[in-house]
Amino acid sequence: MKMELRELITKEEMLDNFDLLTEVYPDITPEEYSNELDIMLPHNYGQVGVFEGNICIGMTGYWIGSKLWCGKYMELDNVVISQQHRSKGIGEKLFTHMEKMAEERGCNMLALDSYTDNFPAHKFFYKQGYVPRGFHFINVLNNKAIR
Repeated sequence: MKMELRELITKEEMLDNFDLLTEVYPDITPEEYSNELDIMLPHNYGQVGVFEGNICIGMTGYWIGSKLWCGKYMELDNVVISQQHRSKGIGEKLFTHMEKMAEERGCNMLALDSYTDNFPAHKFFYKQGYVPRGFHFINVLNNKAIR
């Protein structure tokens, strides 16, 4: 079946793909996801999904922002490829699409965060041309809110 990449514009389109997100966050509820989207959407947040027919088999969120050190950038957020569809080139297609989208929107760079122990993802990110530039330091203020 042919894969199609689509930008998810509405909150409803994003909510339709909740099941895929649970592969990364198994404990998130639909209500929590809906509430987070209400907060994120007004702040330059978007999503792109990879579909086989009507089934979303991969997706990424993204933010567009600007920082003093790099200017306008796109940050990929929560990249998810369905477990049963990994190693089929879907991530590569998604990353190529996001790079083109970032260029079209005048971004100077793409960025993403990855957990330090997610070695398979790191290997993939290196293959896509991503390199670690620094550390992402955090100070957790509410342990119960961290997924």
